[in-house]
Amino acid sequence: MNGFVYLVGAGPGDPKLLTLRGLECIQQADVILYDRLVNTELLTHRKTGAELIYCGKEPGKHGLIQDEIHRLLVEQAKLGKQVLRLKGGDPFVFGRGAEEAAILRQVDIPFEIVPGITAGIAAPAYAGIPVTHRDHAASFTIVTGHRRMNQEQDFLNWPALAQMDTVAFYMGIGNIAYIAKSLITYGKEAITPVAVIEWGTTKNQRTIIGNLSTIAQEIQTHRITNPSMILVGDVVNVRDQIAWFAEKEHELC
Repeated sequence: MNGFVYLVGAGPGDPKLLTLRGLECIQQADVILYDRLVNTELLTHRKTGAELIYCGKEPGKHGLIQDEIHRLLVEQAKLGKQVLRLKGGDPFVFGRGAEEAAILRQVDIPFEIVPGITAGIAAPAYAGIPVTHRDHAASFTIVTGHRRMNQEQDFLNWPALAQMDTVAFYMGIGNIAYIAKSLITYGKEAITPVAVIEWGTTKNQRTIIGNLSTIAQEIQTHRITNPSMILVGDVVNVRDQIAWFAEKEHELC
């Protein structure tokens, strides 16, 4: 008899931002496949004897490739186990959860999707920045920024993005100069505010503020690395009024 697979969003980093349903899944799972950005404090809630399998991916150093993750999910479920696939953020926001669900459906393994709080909303909130605001932003979009981008092989609709009030880029630190240049080229003003939030919602959170013309240099100066969220838009200015979270030692803004 097949087991069951839970595709669960672990949230953005702060373990207290896990949903109640996510916690239930951790507590009942027989085997847990977890990603690099999952706060390992969450794993302390597992039941005695639950097996842990690390599936982390980072630049130049992958844990298990995606096909192997698919194989493990199917293999463990076919052994009759309760399998938890624990992902940072939300499983359907750049988390490849849909691919994993499709594989499970193909082999008739039942599954449940448990949404999680995504970093594109949570990290700005902890930095005191709302992604929408009655006076500043009526539109909000989230974008992956980690793929190699160039003029010949681009995949983003830059004219449309330049019209959005607020744009959140995931995994874009390595491409920040290209991102900023493209937004300016297609209509964003060079002085449009930009916030970069490193390790958002965790005790190591740092925020730097700049604009499209300066942010690439600011990132280099302050040695900001992934995981970081890049937020572009006038809402960044609201931070001066409502910043609330005590950031790492010396706030960089």
